[in-house]
Amino acid sequence: MGAINSTDKRLVNEVFDKIPAVDRNAVQEMLKNELANLNKKIIVLDDDPTGVQTVHNISVYTDWSVDSIEKGFGEQNAMFFILTNSRGFTSAETEKAHKEIAENVLEVAKKHGKDFIIISRGDSTLRGHYPLETEVLKETIESGSNTKFDGEVIIPFFKEGGRFTVDNIHYVQYEDYLVPAGETEFAKDRTFGYTKSHLGEWAEEKSDGEFKAENATYISLESLRALEVEKITNQLLEVSDFNKVVVNAVDYVDVEIFVISLIKAMKAGKHFMFRSAAALTKVIGGVSERGLLTREELIKEDSEHGGLIIVGSHVKKTTEQLEELKKCDFIEFIEFNVHLVLHPEEFKAETDRVIETSENLIRSGKSVAIYTKRERMDLGEGKKEEELKLSVQISDAVTSIVQRLNVRPKFIVAKGGITSSDIGTKGLEVKRATVAGQIKPGIPVWFTGEESKFPGISYIIFPGNVGAKTTLKETVELLGK
Repeated sequence: MGAINSTDKRLVNEVFDKIPAVDRNAVQEMLKNELANLNKKIIVLDDDPTGVQTVHNISVYTDWSVDSIEKGFGEQNAMFFILTNSRGFTSAETEKAHKEIAENVLEVAKKHGKDFIIISRGDSTLRGHYPLETEVLKETIESGSNTKFDGEVIIPFFKEGGRFTVDNIHYVQYEDYLVPAGETEFAKDRTFGYTKSHLGEWAEEKSDGEFKAENATYISLESLRALEVEKITNQLLEVSDFNKVVVNAVDYVDVEIFVISLIKAMKAGKHFMFRSAAALTKVIGGVSERGLLTREELIKEDSEHGGLIIVGSHVKKTTEQLEELKKCDFIEFIEFNVHLVLHPEEFKAETDRVIETSENLIRSGKSVAIYTKRERMDLGEGKKEEELKLSVQISDAVTSIVQRLNVRPKFIVAKGGITSSDIGTKGLEVKRATVAGQIKPGIPVWFTGEESKFPGISYIIFPGNVGAKTTLKETVELLGK
């Protein structure tokens, strides 16, 4: 990978060995006390279904109707998730959705007389509609209430995926090295690309210079590890004009110390918007630790049928993981030639072939892995819109595999954020799911709701960019033959 030659890469051990330890038990006691008095409903807007990768026993709603938000507010849990899937949206669709969400949340919050926090959960490798999403939320909430936002907290740390922020620079871990995010394949994303790894500069770049790196507030690891709660609280009290708050973090304890200060600042009357990866939600939602899910928890009924694995994501890591998965002799592999989308008749015949073959194999007890052709379709310069339209047709075809399935698989694994979102909402027709926990670090499992096509099935949402080469293979082996 090109980024590994970077002069800015750093050895993981060299960086981490310099960071002082802290008494986590003492921190957690302080955090518990602050959370007990928070008394706000926490609404997490997830731009793809992988954002629940750190939580368990939490509801995910797949629409943002007043009815669904009302149900979320009515739960005992302090926090619930709304899956927007906006990473698969155009800018116009994203804007419309976030305006609707903010308006509906305001309506329900007023009815219940309950204060709330909205967290915009984005990608830990900094892709997504930023700053559009948080700006629309800010403007809509401010125009519909007395709330005025002082600042925006940026915290893309995600330990399970090897994403760390040190000296205000966001890194992605590749084995023994930390590589600045701006030098990875993720930064070259065709839709959400960027060049800066320093988070203040990244926010400046993404906001076209509206917010300057020099005006951001930086919460340092030194300050966090020295437990300078009062100093950090004072830093937050000084934030104004929706300037950015960049939080450095290499472990959950850093987020915990920050949240203690954050709640103190909020109690003093400050209002913040949040753009974060999955770690913040676990901490501010007060979600307890739990071990990885076992096979007994995941496969609840004896089924003679095989499982279904669908691989859509095209990032390099997914392709490497697919190659490892092919070493499993108990799985039948079917390549779905999605490039035939350019020839509608042939594409329909190909989709029918994949579904029919899969159904027969699953019914006979064989697990099936369907994977889209690995080469990306490139129509050439200036054809982004056409490519996007074709990619939607491809996604619809992949989703139709689950929609049209007449046999209930033992389990379903979907690889890739947009793939797993479409299969969950359109293929399985889930309206509300419960996050059971994780099958591997950073890989969440939904138990589907009663209304879904296959109620109570274990649906494994495998992000495109998470895990080692062998993690997909290990996940499927755990689920069994």
